[in-house]
Amino acid sequence: MLSRKGIIPEEYVLTRLAEDPTEPRYRARERRARFVSKKGNCNVAHKNIREQGRFLQDVFTTLVDLKWPHTLLIFTMSFLCSWLLFAMVWWLIAFSHGDLAPGEGTAVPCVTSIHSFSSAFLFSIEVQVTIGFGGRMVTEECPLAILILIVQNIVGLMINAIMLGCIFMKTAQAHRRAETLIFSKHAVITLRHGRLCFMLRVGDLRKSMIISATIHMQVVRKTTSPEGEVVPLHQVDIPMENGVGGNSIFLVAPLIIYHVIDSNSPLYDLAPSDLHHHQDLEIIVILEGVVETTGITTQARTSYLADEILWGQRFVPIVAEEDGRYSVDYSKFGNTVKVPTPLCTARQLDEDRSLLDALTLASARGPLRKRSVAVAKAKPKFSISPDSLP
Repeated sequence: MLSRKGIIPEEYVLTRLAEDPTEPRYRARERRARFVSKKGNCNVAHKNIREQGRFLQDVFTTLVDLKWPHTLLIFTMSFLCSWLLFAMVWWLIAFSHGDLAPGEGTAVPCVTSIHSFSSAFLFSIEVQVTIGFGGRMVTEECPLAILILIVQNIVGLMINAIMLGCIFMKTAQAHRRAETLIFSKHAVITLRHGRLCFMLRVGDLRKSMIISATIHMQVVRKTTSPEGEVVPLHQVDIPMENGVGGNSIFLVAPLIIYHVIDSNSPLYDLAPSDLHHHQDLEIIVILEGVVETTGITTQARTSYLADEILWGQRFVPIVAEEDGRYSVDYSKFGNTVKVPTPLCTARQLDEDRSLLDALTLASARGPLRKRSVAVAKAKPKFSISPDSLP
């Protein structure tokens, strides 16, 4: 009807009717899959593992790696199964000795006050968890009952040690401490001491320190060898530097860690035009150290894709001295500002140092030019007319 009235052209109406309404009109942009997520989880799926029995050879680690619902289920079932098993053993001992037969209360039973499976189950719980209500006890009539009492106590101690150890290790895992180790959301590339540098900021939210903290960085990308072998995840270690030099850091306040892009760096030919989501580049940062309070080694990880690297920007200062002590403003932890940076690769900058000299001259003239324009536009607050002069 709208096309007949001339409101909408007929060609457009026919085109819309020919479209499939179930097909999405807009497609999300394709992005490179991360090897390590921003939270530090490895994005790797293990499939077709044939030797599943290897996990049972290390039962303790397998139990610790399980999810909490599975761990709690195994924790509960281990105690219930052991109680039921020994309850059946105590019932069989009482049945074989004739303690369950009614009217024969003159003979000394193996275990007193056991008349059914329910009472045997209660006695099994009392033995294993050492409750000892006093209504049921083992007598010297049956040596086998004494032996079962010893075995059940040993089995109960082993189950307690294994399961409580698993619960403790799950609650005190190293990655829990890594939750308070933070990295900047973006990394930057800018000049420092006349060289292009890759920079990121790392901080610790807790007052307890990370002892012997070290930081490492790897570049992960897809490469092809001269023989034609395709390496989908080629990892290259690159050196990181900080204010004191080396990989060891004193993480009391947030630090800016940087890597000098020189001829030995895999980022030597990286240009600003390469920093997009289609670029096959991922930089992994690993912070490792010992927790001061527990002595457990912890590790925090993050990664930066090509479109998460900002060219020509610098982190703003967040540490200031107030009232005789240093304060850190974490609201500005990831804030950056634009700074003059040559729009070329590190190789081109090393080959033509005049690019750096021209950039330095332009940045030096910038404030003077702005100041001169501001002075030219300034107007006097008072004016003196010739008529007011005597």
